This record gives sequence, C-alpha cells and structure tokens, in this order.
Amino acid sequence: MSGANNNQQDVDIDLGQLFRAVWQRRAKVIVITLVGASLAFAAAKIISPEYRSETRLLIEPRAAAFATTTTEGAAANAGSLLDELNIASQVQILQSADLIKQVITELKLYDRPEFEASGKSSALSDILVAMHLKKSQLEKAPEERMLDAFVERLQVYQINTSRVIGISFTSRDPELAASVPNAMAKVYLSTQSGAKLDSNSEATRWLEPEIASLREKVSEAEKKVADYRTANGLLQTSDTSTFSNQQLTDISGQLAQVRGDKANADARAQAVRNALSSGRSTDTLADVSGSQNMQRLKATESNLESQISDLSTTLMNGHPKLKSLRAQLADIRQQIDRETKKILASIENEAKVAELREQQLLQQSNVLKADSARAGEDTVGLNALEREATAERQLLETYLARYREAASRSDKNSSPADARVVSTASAPADPYFPKVVPIVVVAALATFILTSIVIMLIELFSGRALQPVRSADEEPVVERKKMLSARRTPTKVGSQPAASASMLSVAADDELAREMEQSVDFGAEPVTRSAEEPPEPEEDFSIQSVADYLLQRSPSIVIAISPTGDNGSTATVMLARTIADAGRRVVLVDMTGTACPTRLMAEKPGLPGVTDLLCGEAAFGDTIHPDRLSDAHLVPQGTSDVKRAMRGADRLALILDAMSSAYDMVLVECGAADVDGVARLTSSKDAEIILSMPEPDEDQFIAAMTEFQKAGYEHLILMSGWRKDAPGSERHAA
Repeated sequence: MSGANNNQQDVDIDLGQLFRAVWQRRAKVIVITLVGASLAFAAAKIISPEYRSETRLLIEPRAAAFATTTTEGAAANAGSLLDELNIASQVQILQSADLIKQVITELKLYDRPEFEASGKSSALSDILVAMHLKKSQLEKAPEERMLDAFVERLQVYQINTSRVIGISFTSRDPELAASVPNAMAKVYLSTQSGAKLDSNSEATRWLEPEIASLREKVSEAEKKVADYRTANGLLQTSDTSTFSNQQLTDISGQLAQVRGDKANADARAQAVRNALSSGRSTDTLADVSGSQNMQRLKATESNLESQISDLSTTLMNGHPKLKSLRAQLADIRQQIDRETKKILASIENEAKVAELREQQLLQQSNVLKADSARAGEDTVGLNALEREATAERQLLETYLARYREAASRSDKNSSPADARVVSTASAPADPYFPKVVPIVVVAALATFILTSIVIMLIELFSGRALQPVRSADEEPVVERKKMLSARRTPTKVGSQPAASASMLSVAADDELAREMEQSVDFGAEPVTRSAEEPPEPEEDFSIQSVADYLLQRSPSIVIAISPTGDNGSTATVMLARTIADAGRRVVLVDMTGTACPTRLMAEKPGLPGVTDLLCGEAAFGDTIHPDRLSDAHLVPQGTSDVKRAMRGADRLALILDAMSSAYDMVLVECGAADVDGVARLTSSKDAEIILSMPEPDEDQFIAAMTEFQKAGYEHLILMSGWRKDAPGSERHAA
C-alpha cells in the first residue's frame, strides 16, 4: 500500500484532545444542559397529569365449604385450571369486548369528557389520514371509538412466575382510575360464577334421565347373573370359591393326610420287622414300649431275672427252685415275642386301612375334578355377566355422585368463581405521568451527552483531534543501534558492585544493595533532537515489554543474566512481580552471588534456599517462600556453604524441571553468569535467555549475544529498565 500512495500518512484519534475540547467549553456545555433541563421541567409541568391504579386477581380453584368433590377430581380440575395456557386465556377474557362493554355501561363512561374527546384527532393524525396511512376516527362507530379509548388506557397482564393477573387503568381522574379495575374484577368474577352455575344446571338436567335408565339396566344385569348361577349350580361358598371347588379342596387335604398316615404306619411296621429279624431288642420302638401288656411282661421278666440272680449265689444250678424260675422266664419271653408280633400285625392293619382310605379319596377326587371342570366352563359365561353388571353399577354410582354434586351447586352462593381479588385498586395520590424529577434528570443527561458529542465531532472534522502515526516498518535498521546508545544513563547513583560470576562470590553489603536498587534506570531519557528533526520511534526493551513477550510465549524456564550486577538483578525482580500481577504463577530462583533478589523479596533474612536444598539440609517445599510485595514466589540463596552446595549443581536441572511442573514460569536470576554456568541449569536449548541490562552497552550486549549463539542459544532478549510513564513503577521498585 505504501507504494501506491507514499504521500499519505496514517492518523490516529487523540482521545485526550477530544476530552480537553469538551473541558475547554465546559461553561457552554453547562449552560446548554441547564436550558435543556429547564425546558423539560416546563414541559412536565404543562402536561396534564395522569393517574394509574391496579387491581390484582389470583386464579385458584374454589368451591363451597360443604362441597364433597373427590380428591382425584379436585386435583385434575386444579391442574387444568392452573395451567399456564389457562392463565393466559383468563387474561384474554378480561380484555374481551363484552366484559368491557358491561364495565362501560355500569360506570356510565359515555358521559366522561376524556372519552368524549376520543373522537377528536390531532394534527399529526389528520396528516396520516390525508395520506391514507390511518383510518379516520369519525368513520368509526361511537361504540367502537369508546372501546378503542378504553383499551388504550387499560392494561391486563400476568405477574411473572405467578397465577396473579394485574388489571391497571390510566385516567386523568384518580377516582376513575381506581373504579375501573375494581369494576372489571367484579364483572369478571360474576361472569365466572354464572358460567359455573349454568354448567351445573345443564349437568343435572342431563343426568336425571340417564340415571333412571341405568338403574333399570343394573337390575336386569344382576337378575341375569343370579339366574345363570342357579341354572348351572354355581353355588358360592365365598366371594372367590364355589361349592365344588371347596369340596375338591377338602378332599385334597384329607388325601394328603391319609397318605401321610399310611407312610407312617409302613415305616413303623418295617422298624418292628427289622428288629425281629435281626434279634435286636424292641424296647426302643415306640409302638412296643408303649403297649401296656408289653410293659407288664417286661416287668415280670425283669423280676424273674432278679430272683434267679439272687438265688444263684446260694443255690446250685440243679436246684428245683432255680429250674422253676428259669422255666417261668422262658415262658415270659415267649409271651413277649407273641405280643410283639401282635403289635406288628396291628401296625400292618393300620397301613392297610390307610391304603383303602386313600383309594376311596382318589375316586372322590376324580369325580369332583370332573365336576369342577364343567363348573369352570360355566364360570366363563358367569364372569361375562358379572362384568357387565359391575360396569353398569359403577357407571350408575358415578352418575349419582355427579348428580348430587351438581345439585348441591345449583345455588348461586355454592358456586364461587375460580378467582379472588387479592388487591383492590385505590385512588392514587401521586400522578403516574409525568414524573418531573426523572424527566428533568434524563433530559439534562441527554443534553449533556449530545452537546459533548457535537463538540467532539467538531474537533474531529477540524483535524485538531487527529495525530500522525508512523508505521514500524519505515524505521531503518541502523537506528536500532543508535537507540541502544541513546538509552544509556549518563550518571549513576552510588557505585555498582562487582559482577559475581557465580554463587561463590561474597555477598554484597546491605546498604550497597539498597543503593543499587535505587540507582536502577527505570526509563531511559529520549535523545534530544532538534526542532526540525522529527522524533524517531524507539524499540521498547523495557521490563513491561519483556513481560508481555513472556506472557505471550509462556516458556516454562527463563534464565536471566545480569552482566552489570545487582541493578540487573533488581530489574529481574521487577519482571517477576510484573508477571505475577498478570495472574501467572511464577517463582524466582536466586542463583546470584550477592543474594540481591533475596534481600528485595524475602520477608526476613536467613530463609532456607537453593544452597540448603543442594546440601540436603532443607526439604523442597521449605525452600519456597512468598514475595513480600506481590503474588510471586521466591527460592532464596540459602544459608548453607556455597562451595559445598555447588558440588551438587548437577541436580539443578532436575530441581528446575520439578518447579516448572508446579508453576507457570520458573525465572532463574544468575547474576553475571557465563555460558557454561547457564548450561548447568538446563539441558534444553529452548529456555529463554534474558540479558538484564538497565544501562545497555552495545559492545557488551553484542559480545554476550555472540558468546551464547556459539553455544547454541539462538534467541537472547535484552531487558532495560522500567518505563517512567508506566503505572506501578514505584510499587515494583519498592
């Protein structure tokens, strides 16, 4: 574009000049504002006041206190009534022409002057009518003009997120403004109540013949059920069981009991047989031990055995008395065997009887099953008749309930409208329009803004608020070196300490460090030029520009080198605070020999830091401390021996990588370090390298750049002091 038109120069709007122009004409602006406010005040006083009043209706289901509506019916009615669309429908009903006509007739609004004037037209209306853009009021019927004038003053709306409807009316008469909304609410409630009465009357008239017809149908259906049950023998013993089903249930129970008895008798007989065949004692069997004869025989046997045992001690085995007793014992044991066999026979007879009873019950069960199957087929027809009779009976009961409900609401007082007045309109004391104070304030503010805009436009059109802008690509490359020499500060406050090559250097004196902090060049003075020579744009190497660059690139590790000593370290501290003020999490690691950043940022001396971490005398988390003036964090130099700490310098790269995972940016201030020292801090050549030189020296800068480029570091950033016109320079330099 420069080749097409080299004579033209870009311009920018000078906002300061625009506001200065308004300030220079402040007297005129104040006068015009006062005039506008006075005219607005006069107009507000001339306009006839209008008053507005409001009545509010709550839409809710209402019924008489003695009404006996069912819960389900009431819930369904309430749900349909309180629907959002129903509320909107009630708003439209309140604005209907029929309701408005009743209010107009009731309040005799035809005689009101403000409604009589509705037929008159203004000059603007006459012009629109002449241009056929509007219909003349005289062409409308008087009733239609009355409705238009009424609707123009009426507002009916739903209150947000509620079931309340507001009715407001505007009039020059405060009494009329209050009476119209109240009259509309009264007519609306009366109309709603009358509609409910009409629906109840129609319901009773329709239900009377329907109920009479249903009663006959219910009687016929119930008679058919009774006749069918008698004809097919479907006698019921309960609501869910017939006589045949009940018999089948009883037989099934008896059959299960008989089968259990038979199984029990077989088991008992088998136990006795097993005992006899094996020669075991039958005393443990319940059937044998429970027999009285067996108990008497067992007692006799026991007595004889006792006598034989006693006599055997005094008599010989061949003694007649012993022989007699042994003969009696053998006879008793034979009797015991015969009695056991009798018991076994008795048990077997019980099993046979149970088996015969089982066969009889099975025969009866089969007969009853056949009868039950036939009864089931007949029950299908019976169920159909019962369903029909039940449906007719339920319909009759429903109609009877509806009829009683509708008949109880035939009276006017028993059918209130589904709405009630929650706020009646009253005659307002203050007019709704015009509001004098707001009108005057708004008019004064609008006049002030318009006047200021006109003055600014005059300044723009006259060219006094425009300033030339030179493009950045028009600056010769050679001027960059001139700028570096021009940014040097000719004088220094105090003396600069010797640049420390590493952390092995002796720490500088505190008083000297404060002098270095105060002597930092926070903005280079521009080079004095002749009046004829136009000012040349300068490249910005200030702390703010470097901070903006780093915030845009977001490197994880930044190495700052201060060839000039503590003044460069102080500038690095200001850079860290600027980045922290931008909302980034930044930590500054003090690797200088003078511990200048530690003195500027630490809240108190003697805090553990890098040397303690390398010597293993402090934990990693204990070496990170907050800055006393910003949200930045600091890893101070530490209190351990520097020589012993630097033996573990190989771990510095690992420590910085760990910090980069916890912080957005790790800023390492190395003092006057060389390339080899920087290489020990990070194994990556992607780290940003900053040369902190508040007093830039061209030769020193070029030498440092050449040295780092030879080592593989392609990009170096020069950082000078703080711009004097930048806000917050005093706080960051504190």
